[in-house]
Amino acid sequence: MAEQRLQKILSQAGVASRRKAEELITEGRVTVNGVVVTELGSKADFEVDHVKVDGRLLRAPKHHTYIAMNKPKGCVTTVSDPEGRETVMHLLRGVRERVFPVGRLDYQSEGLLLFTNDGDFAHKLTSPASHVTKTYVVKVNGQMTDEQENAFREGVSVHGRRTSPAEIKCIKTGVNPWYEVKITEGRQNQIRLMFAYFGKLVEKLRRVKIAFLQLDVAPGRYRSLTPSEVEHFQKVLSAPAPPRAIAKFAAKAEAKPQVEVVSTRPVALKPPAAPKPKFPPRSNSRFPPKSNSKFPPRSKSTFPPKSTPRFAPKSSPGSPAKSNAAYSPKSSSKFPPRPASKFPPKHKRTGPSRFPPKKRTDGKHS
Repeated sequence: MAEQRLQKILSQAGVASRRKAEELITEGRVTVNGVVVTELGSKADFEVDHVKVDGRLLRAPKHHTYIAMNKPKGCVTTVSDPEGRETVMHLLRGVRERVFPVGRLDYQSEGLLLFTNDGDFAHKLTSPASHVTKTYVVKVNGQMTDEQENAFREGVSVHGRRTSPAEIKCIKTGVNPWYEVKITEGRQNQIRLMFAYFGKLVEKLRRVKIAFLQLDVAPGRYRSLTPSEVEHFQKVLSAPAPPRAIAKFAAKAEAKPQVEVVSTRPVALKPPAAPKPKFPPRSNSRFPPKSNSKFPPRSKSTFPPKSTPRFAPKSSPGSPAKSNAAYSPKSSSKFPPRPASKFPPKHKRTGPSRFPPKKRTDGKHS
């Protein structure tokens, strides 16, 4: 057997995942032929060399084991806990093979969790390059708006790094709604941090599906995967990665040249339109332009204005005659005014008449 990296050998032996195996190597807990190895690039032959972890000799597993568990709340997803808390390994009673959890669920989360001693299977399943979809149902303490859901789908910044595009759908409305979330990453507390980005607190979180495998066991229980399920997983993990999403404003591909259809019917060509001048043409007239007023201009008379009135004003006795023609009354008549009478005006009689009334001969009273 060819030499392999130590972290891969540890994962194949069912000690831990590759990431956890790297921590064991850097801590000096791994020896090869009695020599402590702390460099991550070190290699060994699993069939020839003696590889030990904490003084325990590792052996290649006789066969691979795959287990699905419904993790309850209140236990840690790890092989051992330095704080002495209950781990998921305490729930695997009756399993003889040395297995380790694939991925993780935090202390308060629950749902589907896989175990195996196949290091390659665990590495591919947890790698973001495989784009394996994991489905969760989440209960939060407030309804999200449409704008927040769209931003959740595009990805948010978590610890200075943007998350991959996700899916979110409200499956139950109310004061504390439930959401279905699908992601392809496996960061620690990722979903809780994504909701916290919008000011929402996650009250319950349950993983219900990994790829095609659905949660179908009671909390705290487990079962072995069937050969058909393992084969289906191998096909999913060996499938090529889907193409990346094209950016919204990506450059468009060159369009195919269009074939121009030429018509044999004669077409009358229109003369090209003259270019519109930038400034209006200048006028050669020596007179100013006409006003835009809605009333026509008043015509000027060719005769000079009269300096004196045609008829002098009449002066009253005892007052001097006014010589200013501007204050003289104008008359529309062509004849001069009539001179005053030399006789005084007649006065009407107010008393009774001294002559009796005449009698009428037709029998009527006057």
